[in-house]
Amino acid sequence: MTDTTTLEQPTPSATAILDHWVGGAPWAGTGDRTGPVYDPARGVVQKEVRFATTEDVDHVVSVSSAAAAEWKNASIAKRQQVMFAFRELVNQRKDELAAILTSEHGKVISDAHGEIARGLEVVEFACGLGHLTKGAYSENVSTGIDVYTLRQPLGVVGIISPFNFPAMVPMWFFAIALAAGNAVVLKPSEKDPTAANWMAERLTEAGLPDGVLNVVHGDKVAVDALLEHPEVRAISFVGSTPIARYVYETGTRHGKRVQALGGAKNHMLVLPDADLDLAADAAVNAGFGSAGERCMAISVVLAVDAVADALVEKISARMATLRTGDGTRGTDMGPVITAAHRDKVSSYVDVAAGDGADVVVDGRGIEVDGDPNGFWVGPTLIDKVPTSSAAYRDEIFGPVLSVVRVDGYEEGLELINSGAFGNGTAIFTNDGGAARRFQHEVQVGMIGVNVPIPVPVAYHSFGGWKASLFGDAKAYGPHGFDFFTQEKAVTSRWLDPSHGGINLGFPQHS
Repeated sequence: MTDTTTLEQPTPSATAILDHWVGGAPWAGTGDRTGPVYDPARGVVQKEVRFATTEDVDHVVSVSSAAAAEWKNASIAKRQQVMFAFRELVNQRKDELAAILTSEHGKVISDAHGEIARGLEVVEFACGLGHLTKGAYSENVSTGIDVYTLRQPLGVVGIISPFNFPAMVPMWFFAIALAAGNAVVLKPSEKDPTAANWMAERLTEAGLPDGVLNVVHGDKVAVDALLEHPEVRAISFVGSTPIARYVYETGTRHGKRVQALGGAKNHMLVLPDADLDLAADAAVNAGFGSAGERCMAISVVLAVDAVADALVEKISARMATLRTGDGTRGTDMGPVITAAHRDKVSSYVDVAAGDGADVVVDGRGIEVDGDPNGFWVGPTLIDKVPTSSAAYRDEIFGPVLSVVRVDGYEEGLELINSGAFGNGTAIFTNDGGAARRFQHEVQVGMIGVNVPIPVPVAYHSFGGWKASLFGDAKAYGPHGFDFFTQEKAVTSRWLDPSHGGINLGFPQHS
């Protein structure tokens, strides 16, 4: 996990204010409310971000609607050129974007570069829009009658993205939405909003017409305005399960298509025949990468009793080598996003201990390579966690790895399937039969076999089951183009001019 890159992080004035991005330029809006944007590695406010009013959102949607009317008529070749150019601009300046991510989110530079790479993967997939938006054609469904389908954009779509991946998740959605011919209103997290403006500016440089992608900042006021606006045809969301449910229910109630991806509690089942060194490496990387603030992070290791002691020992040994600190200094793990989140994550360690678990490695109060005022929680390992504990049931969303001991495959499978979430899971085994049975029987949307974070590549689709996904609309891949387009079916008959344009007696169809 060690990041050997050291970059000088930006140090903007504490009085700087980040504007919305509307019509191809910064826009202050009409509201006077702002929110703080912290540097979590130093615990200080580095800038303020404007919060939109309902009237601001109305204006932005109006700008988007006007732009959508033109963009939907742009040729496939033009849209491809913009996406290719955007990909090249981001790739050329990825160090700049990575520094922004580290400055506002706190993740180490290597994690930031990984986030950008996974986002660009979807941009590259979207460049294939010519193939991915093709319709179908059936000749002579009846005598002289053909049927064919067209895929067309929806119009204006909204994206509400989370703090943990401020570049990747927006790219998952807007790359496909734009390629399909839609205009986009992006509402990023107010905790780390600068990446959204940076990407919007690169899209403008890439040739995207003004107003086709707009960025509006804010809180629940802006979210509700997008969810309720009659001209916003679809909403894409990633976040916690309670908010995902709210977004799905509110958006669909207002007649919108909704992608609502929620929370997770991802389990990793380790069978006795597994390579324990591989499993320990995987648990550490998947549990503590990006400070555990990933919806695909492994938060529970289900260790079969026969190997549990050895596995806990190997995980502990690897954790001892990790260095927590400022993400620009070549550390392994950075801070969490806010002081409030640090305190919430830390509180679960007390909860687990109070419920009888063993705190093997306690990351609270860890000595860090960074400013002591940063929002620090070190890698934490808790063994023998009771399944009745809130530390087991709740999504902690931080660098806390729980070990639950099970007597075998059946008990491990039952624990996974009985959980409220169904986002990602993994099995570690050298038994092909057990792995095949697991992928068939487990009730989870994304499964890894000896792979701890089974995020599908861009040409498949991303999404979980149960409380991890509301509705059935997954992100990117084939599901993405289905979501951001609407289909027309055309039934066509042409009279034959060689017969003077008369009706040749073809049957009539209703």
